Amino acid sequence: MRPAPTILHLDMDAFYASAEQAAKPSLRGKAVVVGGLGPRGVVATASYEARRLGVHSAMPTAQARRLAPNAAYLVPRFSLYRTVSDQAMELLGRLSPLVEPLSLDEAFVDLEAGGAADDSASARATGEGLRVAIRAVTGLSGSVGLAGSKMLAKIASEEAKPDGLLVIEPGTERELLAPMSVRILPGVGPATGDHLRRAGMTTVHDLAEAGEAELVRLVGKAHGHGLFRMALGLDDRPVVAERDAKSVSVEDTFDVDLHDRVRVRAEVERLAVRCVERLRAAGRSGRTVVLKVRRYDFSTLTRSETLRGPTDDPTVVREAAGRLLESVDTTGGVRLLGVGVTGLADYTQEDLFAQAADARELAQRALEHHAPTAEGGEEEAAPEPEADSAEQLAARRWPAGHDVHHEEHGHGWVQGSGIGRVTVRFEEPWSAPGRVLTFRIDDPLLRPADPLPLVRESPDYSSWPASLPKSRSSGAGSSEGGESSP
Repeated sequence: MRPAPTILHLDMDAFYASAEQAAKPSLRGKAVVVGGLGPRGVVATASYEARRLGVHSAMPTAQARRLAPNAAYLVPRFSLYRTVSDQAMELLGRLSPLVEPLSLDEAFVDLEAGGAADDSASARATGEGLRVAIRAVTGLSGSVGLAGSKMLAKIASEEAKPDGLLVIEPGTERELLAPMSVRILPGVGPATGDHLRRAGMTTVHDLAEAGEAELVRLVGKAHGHGLFRMALGLDDRPVVAERDAKSVSVEDTFDVDLHDRVRVRAEVERLAVRCVERLRAAGRSGRTVVLKVRRYDFSTLTRSETLRGPTDDPTVVREAAGRLLESVDTTGGVRLLGVGVTGLADYTQEDLFAQAADARELAQRALEHHAPTAEGGEEEAAPEPEADSAEQLAARRWPAGHDVHHEEHGHGWVQGSGIGRVTVRFEEPWSAPGRVLTFRIDDPLLRPADPLPLVRESPDYSSWPASLPKSRSSGAGSSEGGESSP
């Protein structure tokens, strides 16, 4: 534990949904739900307006629609979220060399390591200035927690939401934590929380009073020891600048089970290419290809193949995933497919290109083996893939919430599609709410577009943080009661 609150935790508020509201003037102040929109979709993020209706992340989208039937349901736009995340992380990197990203929308920062703070007053000033910078550069709000440890800084940012700042002064940890639910502590999920509740422990104070021996008896030695320390507010984990990823993977859940083997193979190949795109974006390569298949009965199978060396070649990964698929029975139907790469490295093995060529040669030989015979016989025709409905094709081409451009009407976003039509609202992040028009899904004047920046003219922060304001500006959107300390 540090003697000053110099560990900062930034958590962007309802990140995906807030980004969509900032991009779409007509949705500001309204319930917005971002996630999978099919029958098996899951909520990724809900705006605060939707949360007041009972919608929360990880909830099935079908349940969310029952709770908030009038909300806007949008498909995630990860290219936009990554751009905004990069902007926020770049600002954090100017504060300290020790920045530990946890996800696109949250990170720890060691302010002391960067000389940005060494006591409560300077830490608070830096946190306030960061909130101003985040708002100015990204157009979104973030909540900031400051404390002497990572655990407490994260708890502080959660308590400060939305759009607030909370400083936990060293020495006040136990008093602050005591009345909180045990679920506030890292590692206490629903199962552990229920187990502790049955033992009569519902608050952090209860854990501290129970003592280490009793917690060890209830949840085991390792977990019990850690739980007792956290209940006392003790956490010595350092901020780690790089969290080394162990794998890169992508997966898709299908609205309707896939039965056709050709379609399943095509989806596996598509996922393999997406996986390699992520691998290359991270500047990594990998040695082991992993295939994940969840069948109609929810049984999940994984298969893996270790290559001769690390690769980031899409052909190698695609063909390895295809070989793994051959060992999986998909007769009853497939709900989910995933392709991943593990054994990550920062280099590639050159001879894997030859390996890919060898695999292609083997495939060609197999084709020649089944080629038409001299007697005029023909190769057995492969079954045709299952045809998607017109509505499924429209939803895939024009996902709800995604950007489009019309040659006559300009930039807009998809409100919905189906029955051969796509409905578009034409507006920009800095415009007034726009008008709505409907087109045929094959209208030649309409095309997908890239997201627009959320801030039309971003301020110059080239000399930041030296020039960072020490108090929030009037246009920063402060919420009442958001800034506090215990």
